[in-house]
Amino acid sequence: MKAAVVYWSGTGNTAAMAELVLEGMQSAGAQAELLECNSVTDLSAYDAIAFGCPAMGSEQLEDSEFEPVFDSVKKKLSGKNVALFGSYGWGDGEWMRNWEADCKACGIKLACESVTVNGFPEGADAEVCRELGKALV
Repeated sequence: MKAAVVYWSGTGNTAAMAELVLEGMQSAGAQAELLECNSVTDLSAYDAIAFGCPAMGSEQLEDSEFEPVFDSVKKKLSGKNVALFGSYGWGDGEWMRNWEADCKACGIKLACESVTVNGFPEGADAEVCRELGKALV
């Protein structure tokens, strides 16, 4: 299975989560790669894609780099295994619930439960990120 982790990170927390998701994918036997969102043009070659973006502002996706990329590919994700993850430092996860609702409205069926981490992923949070990667592939 060919898989990708597409992410944007401002402080490094979501980047650390992306690395852990990638580890999980690879440990499950997937041919997986890490892609910063600004390098994404076409995801058609991937069977499974994990998207990572932290909560920004008033609990929303990062709107200058990540959201435009996600908006450009979301209608092409039908039939692919998709998962979402991201870090936050405040709030109650509204950005993730809104993101999941956007996916559902576009016909994207999420392959597993989304993962949110408050701050940097370590300990049990790091393992949950790896498990997301395994579950996706």
